[in-house]
Amino acid sequence: MKYVVVDFEWNQSPYGKNTSNKRLPFEIIEIGAVKLDENGREIGQFSKVIKPKVYKKLHHVTKSLTGITEKELSLGSPFPEALEAFLEWCGDGYMFCTWGNLDLMELQRNMKFYHLEDMLEGPIKYYNVQKLFRIFYDNENSTASLEYAVDFFKLRNKAGFHRAVNDAVYTADVFRKMDWKEAEKWYTVDYFRNPKTRKEELKLIYDTYSKYVSKEFVSKEAAMADREVRTSRCFKCGKPAPKRIRWFVGKNKAYYCLAECEEHGYLRGKIRLKKTDEDKIFVVKTLRSIDPDGAGHIADLKEEMRQKRQEKRHREGTHEG
Repeated sequence: MKYVVVDFEWNQSPYGKNTSNKRLPFEIIEIGAVKLDENGREIGQFSKVIKPKVYKKLHHVTKSLTGITEKELSLGSPFPEALEAFLEWCGDGYMFCTWGNLDLMELQRNMKFYHLEDMLEGPIKYYNVQKLFRIFYDNENSTASLEYAVDFFKLRNKAGFHRAVNDAVYTADVFRKMDWKEAEKWYTVDYFRNPKTRKEELKLIYDTYSKYVSKEFVSKEAAMADREVRTSRCFKCGKPAPKRIRWFVGKNKAYYCLAECEEHGYLRGKIRLKKTDEDKIFVVKTLRSIDPDGAGHIADLKEEMRQKRQEKRHREGTHEG
């Protein structure tokens, strides 16, 4: 298998969030990529500047970080032309690698804006090199920057950061340092193009947790009433894990539960409700192994949320009185 390590630079409205195009809040202005063979050897590079259609003036942060100029952008290729050239360069039988989880999501959003979704099949399976770095080398730093990882491995060269091909090269250098057999266990799936039907739903199993991405529902209530959404099953043995604490709303509007497998112990369930561009709802549910202390934290969180609801009702009752 080949690996395409890709990075995108994008621009946004220079006049503030309120002036953004809701269909395209971030417009890709540069594609950079490195192709590796199955042994990690570099076998090609791709670099293309894209002429913007929506945000022709650079946001000051984009300009400062990348050093790209508006004159350079004006000489770039239109996005459809650049995308076609990039995908042709990728070829067949490859796996995307990125630093972080935003690049492929924004690529697909840009493709959707131009009605080019059919050019790349989704949901996209890929390696998030930032996630792999966190798992293998830096568990405490969940948002480690690419610069941090490069310095960690002493890989810095003369190229600067925040130009697409440079960042792709650095990401490839970091990726080469990893145990690829172990990395295979920790692939990521981008679900910008989420499952539409029960048949398309995603059920992913990792060493320490499972992830379920549901079909679409018409409302939050319909999603949370669905049996498959609410079920708790041990990802290690596949058996039902009875709930010790049923689903409740926690912080950041996520739902939590505590389940227990007779053989493998406690599981923390977490549900996030996602909204599509068409205002449909789908669910991302994780079930993760936790120890008794972690189980205690779930119980504490439920009590904390109960007290907050009680205090809110009291305040509202006092105000009405």
